[in-house]
Amino acid sequence: MSYRSGERRSPHMTDPDTILVLSPNLRGSLLMAVAMAAFTMNDAITKAVSAEINFGQVMLVRGVFAIVLIAALTWHQRAIRPLRTLMVKSVALRVMGEVGGSISFLAAITHMPLANAAAIFQALPLAITLGAALFFAEPVGWRRWMAIAAGFIGVLIIVRPGVEGFSQFSLFALISVAFCTVRDLATKRIPSEIPSMFITLLTTITVTLAGAAMLVPLGGWTPPSNHSVGLLALAAVLVLVGYQCVIMAMRVGDISAVAPFRYTALVWAMLLGYFVFSDVPDAMMIAGAAVIVSSGLYAFYRERLRDRLRRVAASTSGMPPDGL
Repeated sequence: MSYRSGERRSPHMTDPDTILVLSPNLRGSLLMAVAMAAFTMNDAITKAVSAEINFGQVMLVRGVFAIVLIAALTWHQRAIRPLRTLMVKSVALRVMGEVGGSISFLAAITHMPLANAAAIFQALPLAITLGAALFFAEPVGWRRWMAIAAGFIGVLIIVRPGVEGFSQFSLFALISVAFCTVRDLATKRIPSEIPSMFITLLTTITVTLAGAAMLVPLGGWTPPSNHSVGLLALAAVLVLVGYQCVIMAMRVGDISAVAPFRYTALVWAMLLGYFVFSDVPDAMMIAGAAVIVSSGLYAFYRERLRDRLRRVAASTSGMPPDGL
């Protein structure tokens, strides 16, 4: 902005060119929140469409759209590799974790409120920290062990085993957490020379084939409406948008500042659950979710102090399965 001769600029005036400049951490946090919104909308679409067709068919139809998009990106990046890459142990474990996580997660959200499943999944970063300690010998202090224990107590509050309100489908959400822990820990052991996009393509193809294999046990093929097909195509796009935003968020901001915004997925799940499915969270669900989120945030804080956050917990996806 230019000024006439003799005109002095007030110290309270702001240059319009700088008004929209955000700090790297703020941009990263906003990108992470957008990513969580995209992933949660994908889950909501999946749950809605599952009322018309079984979730095996959902995996198949959504997977076909995702394969087309990812294959095009993989070819464009010249990331195609031989299929024997699937025989690499870490790659195979990652694929198995995503397949098992996808099946159990879809079984959960099809029959239980979206917010409840999302709340249980907030324990995933804690489960990853636990797995890293058990299998990778990552040092974990007593404070983080207490945070992990508190987080799983929060899960029990939501699941409420043996009391009124218990849903057996919440066990599928817990099983999915276990599979996704395997997925994320295995991802850390994949050789760096294998392109991430090719791993994504292999995983998507495998999950789509798993959906096809489940068609008959789940009741066979039901011709979907054009509306449902369109929604599943949108879901595939949302997943890719979400992943792109996660990558950008991690690259733009500090991991310790950006990673806690994964918990906004719970807010999106509660809003979508209320407005789309008329699900009202009860006191037990809210209390359990508060315990899990508080435990997770404290674990992030302790890991940041010890500079271990960058090694395992925050650099893994920490998100529900989506077939990619």
